[in-house]
Amino acid sequence: MTTTQRITDDLEAMLAVFPLEVAHAVQSKDNFDSLLEVILDLGRNPSARFTTGEVELLERPVTQEDLKYVTDRISDFDADNRAGMERTLHRISAIRNRRGKVVGLTCRVGRAVYGTIEIIEDLVESGQSVLILGKPGVGKTTMLREAARILAQKHRVVIVDTSNEIGGDGDVPHPAVGQARRMQVPKPSLQHEVMIEAVENHNPEVIVIDEIGRELEALAARTIAERGVQLIGTAHGNGLENLLLNPTLSDLVGGIESVTLSDEEARRRGTQKTVLERRSPPTFTVMVEIIDRGRVAVHRDVASSVDAILRGYPMLPEERFRDEYGKVHIVTKTKPNMPTVSQSLRRGNGMETSPFQRNLGQSSPQIHQSTQRVNSVSDLFEGAEGVSLAGMTGEKRIYPVGVPRSRLIQSVRELGVPAIVVKDLKDADLLVTQRRYYRDRLQPIVEAEERGIPIFVVKSTSIGQIEQFLANSFPGQVTLPMAGASTEGVEQALQAIAGLREGQKYVDLQPAPAAVRRQQHEVARQAHLVSESFGKDPNRFVRIFRD
Repeated sequence: MTTTQRITDDLEAMLAVFPLEVAHAVQSKDNFDSLLEVILDLGRNPSARFTTGEVELLERPVTQEDLKYVTDRISDFDADNRAGMERTLHRISAIRNRRGKVVGLTCRVGRAVYGTIEIIEDLVESGQSVLILGKPGVGKTTMLREAARILAQKHRVVIVDTSNEIGGDGDVPHPAVGQARRMQVPKPSLQHEVMIEAVENHNPEVIVIDEIGRELEALAARTIAERGVQLIGTAHGNGLENLLLNPTLSDLVGGIESVTLSDEEARRRGTQKTVLERRSPPTFTVMVEIIDRGRVAVHRDVASSVDAILRGYPMLPEERFRDEYGKVHIVTKTKPNMPTVSQSLRRGNGMETSPFQRNLGQSSPQIHQSTQRVNSVSDLFEGAEGVSLAGMTGEKRIYPVGVPRSRLIQSVRELGVPAIVVKDLKDADLLVTQRRYYRDRLQPIVEAEERGIPIFVVKSTSIGQIEQFLANSFPGQVTLPMAGASTEGVEQALQAIAGLREGQKYVDLQPAPAAVRRQQHEVARQAHLVSESFGKDPNRFVRIFRD
């Protein structure tokens, strides 16, 4: 996807309200495209803020006459001390003294950037409610304005424009919003009422809201979303975790509440009795975090992301960015960061009190090694067919959790592998468990991670799964029968192995059904290579690595 951007800023209208000296100083910088705002503070030299930094415009201080010159040429300030200029997107905000007199002005340049929404256009047009999050000045409103214009081509769109920043000042909205209708808000404190009025009176399919910042606005957004109306909104924040900690706005992503567990449940989970859980479904199902201009992080499923954070398993968001040629790139990260015990469960001898503390400690090399081992068999955890793990040879002592000891001992004897099933975790070289026990974080699993003991996760306790686990643990020593082998799939794997031996680092096989992928994993295992499945059915495929 290549983005073509077109910028309109009506900068001449902004310069026309400045004193001549200030206007000429701004023009002399000859850097209009990166101009963000002009600062006029009484008694201080005027300055201009660009994306590259702030520069001084004049060597004399701003006078009261300079401020009056500007305020006489713009509209009256509203209750939020913001004013605009007719049919432009510029915003001028006032700083007042204790008696209400204007002593400073922040003159923000408003731009309509056509094409900026292409980086998330598929999300906006999906029909899901999208929350755009970012710091002040990173382009949230610009992106929101473009989203309104794009959606208005096919849907009934109503903009709730609190400070006239989306549609510009005056009764006629700026052409940058296209065919979207605009409702102005008399006072910022009444924004939530205008949001509800828009739904009740004007039959919108999409509501566009800028700067959700109050609890009543968050509640109004939830009400609108529950009526089946798509929401596109913005809020100030650094990321999803920060929004969760904001008591005013956390409801936008479902909110959090403290839940007290029973002794048995706390023991089963391996956590303290009081834990945090998501209170309700999120108002916005998709979140876009603006990292900087041209780079965003996307949470496609806010509910899952919030749940993962509260459990100490932060999910990696999808990253999107534009390169120097304007082409949009999407980087999808499917696997979450598996936390170590020190990150998600314990701090020293005490239990962790909050999942937001997980970055306070550093994991030991042993724990990091254990986490890597769990990730290497994540296909089993996610329901895939198996992963070949080379490098573990010699006699092994196996400690089972949730896997019948008798069945494990029987499989060890039938396959003739050099393994011993032990009763004490302290004597174990590796631990095998079922996926549900691994999810529940039982105490033996926690202790195994602390000790750096590799953990293998099987889908079930069937003989076939146990034998597959033993085959993975003893590469080259066990050959499992391949019922109904696919000649074509096996041939692909053999050709890939030949390519790896010629110097390739890895080879991706063609997408194949689960049964064929199992055979391909087994072929790779017998060749003492590592293999892993990627993607989702029906496009899931096997990748074989040289090392």
